[in-house]
Amino acid sequence: MPRARSAQPSPTSGTGPIRLGPGSRAPLRPAAAEVEDGFWHTRREVNARTSIPQGPGLLESAGNLHNLRLAAPAESDAAAEGAFQGAYPFMDSDVYKWLEAASWQLGQGPSPELAADVERITRLIAAAQQPDGYLNTWFRLVKGGERYQDLRWGHELYCAGHLIQAAVAHHRATGRPELLDVARKFADHIDSVFGPPGSGRRIDGIDGHPEIETALVELYRETGERRYLDLAGYFVDRHGHGLLGGEAYCQDRVPVREATNVEGHAVRQLYLLAAVADLAAETGEAELRAAAERLWHAMTATKTHLTGGLGAHHDWEDFGDPYELPNERAYCETCAAIASVQWSWRMALLTGETRYADLIERTLFNGFLAGVSLDGERWLYVNPLQVRDGHTDHGGDQSARRTRWFRCACCPPNVMRLLASLEHYLATGDDGGLQIHQYVSGRYASGPIAVRAETDYPWHGTIAFTVEETPAEGPWTLSLRIPQWCREFRVRCAELTYDQTDAPVEAGWLRLERSWAPGDQVVLELGLEPRLTAADPRVDAARGCVAIERGPLVYCLEQADHPGGGLDDVVLDTTRPLAVKHRPDLLGGVTTVVAAGRRRENPEAGWWPYRPAADDCAAAGEPVELTAIPYYAWANRQDGAMRVWLPTT
Repeated sequence: MPRARSAQPSPTSGTGPIRLGPGSRAPLRPAAAEVEDGFWHTRREVNARTSIPQGPGLLESAGNLHNLRLAAPAESDAAAEGAFQGAYPFMDSDVYKWLEAASWQLGQGPSPELAADVERITRLIAAAQQPDGYLNTWFRLVKGGERYQDLRWGHELYCAGHLIQAAVAHHRATGRPELLDVARKFADHIDSVFGPPGSGRRIDGIDGHPEIETALVELYRETGERRYLDLAGYFVDRHGHGLLGGEAYCQDRVPVREATNVEGHAVRQLYLLAAVADLAAETGEAELRAAAERLWHAMTATKTHLTGGLGAHHDWEDFGDPYELPNERAYCETCAAIASVQWSWRMALLTGETRYADLIERTLFNGFLAGVSLDGERWLYVNPLQVRDGHTDHGGDQSARRTRWFRCACCPPNVMRLLASLEHYLATGDDGGLQIHQYVSGRYASGPIAVRAETDYPWHGTIAFTVEETPAEGPWTLSLRIPQWCREFRVRCAELTYDQTDAPVEAGWLRLERSWAPGDQVVLELGLEPRLTAADPRVDAARGCVAIERGPLVYCLEQADHPGGGLDDVVLDTTRPLAVKHRPDLLGGVTTVVAAGRRRENPEAGWWPYRPAADDCAAAGEPVELTAIPYYAWANRQDGAMRVWLPTT
């Protein structure tokens, strides 16, 4: 019997990872955008040309696809022998994340080879699904079909969430229903099993790794079936009630509506909070919105690294205490940066405020992008802010050296899917006009409005906009985000010129309202003078140090640019000006910041490394020129020391 469906969401509400429902209370909706040139176009080209195509081979060698073949013995072209491969019960999720990335990539243009890989793996997944909709190779092959007996560690619902997100992406990008049918069948099974006491379902429980929650909201948006939204709300509200032992690690210590700070495993926390924002947007629940805003502020004010990275501890991959932001031992998992972008974008849609786009920009350019090499073939799971010259690296997922793949390979396909869908996170629209959150060379469109931008951002601060399409009558507002880091800017619009003293800026938005005509131009010039940044004195790891920034980019020193000694004995001379030098020959073409410093004298070490403060000679030593490179580009040459926070004379 065919399932009854509610009214479908409006197709004008966007075709990316978030498509708001027809009754959404969010004031902004994602706008269409195309990245046609410049910085992010280059990174996305590498993703499309190298990272995504190599996915099936890596998933094959790691055993992920082997496991699906084992679970699908009836599939004539998928017969396999042997045992489950891989160290973790969530191996399936890497396949689903890669499928999501490949689907978004297919939505940008035909690729017969990629389409064939997607179709082949989709058939394999469908064949591995059991008749009642359940799908998980670990529990089928290793646990003898045992289900939902280890919700804390088993990741069954986590895997289901990534399957749903891949299916939604595939359906939106290609229009094909095959993977969506698999995902809906699994979601229907979950809905028949899980529910609150008294609901008639067998299990009142949550997954130890949130992910299913935000996926179910998106499945509701794609299908219009309200029960998926209700199930997402059930899972969100059952966190914090001791169903998994009351541990912060898996977001079970306190209900989200009562929480006052982010805690526990960083990625789990942020995936859960992305769902909170989704639910607040669809239901209008003020308590959920208040919790999301409160927790976002607590995170950014006390637990976010300068790079946008999140997660202080290697142990348990979790947040530390407020202002506990170490450098060498910073965890800053790449997946946490991605989760931060996903949550902040939902908050931007929900509130219309620019601070969320400010954090997205910082995270994209720094904490996120450092996670993938410039050639798109090697990865970082963790992203420290300092590596010493004598650093002994024992390899593994938590290595400070780039790695071809990981035993826990959550980060690489996660990077792929964000880069492949990046245009979704750039602009929004509402009834009053178009809001541009992130600056790229390309085209932004919302309803009858379309604007083209040309820029070499972030290397240069000029962004030139040309109106291409506009309503025949009536004014509308072009809103441009003035970044939080920007102190000086100028904008030229028709016969008017503004700067930071008199521009019509409202809560971070430069709002230009008028009746526009095709061909009208606006030129925004953001000041990109390099600057020195100090941390709150409560951040012990950065006390007495500064960092170099330019525009949205955080900079670092790397051993490759400073031969003849390590970086531990280098101090920055803050009395000397910073200089900018563009280096087309370096790291694919970057703008460096050149600073003056000294290499401190290193007398013969005694038995005690301390001395009276009055004897400190930090300013003494040989003058040296320091070359700072963008943090995202570190670890793309030979291994060696790196540091973001620099001691000063």
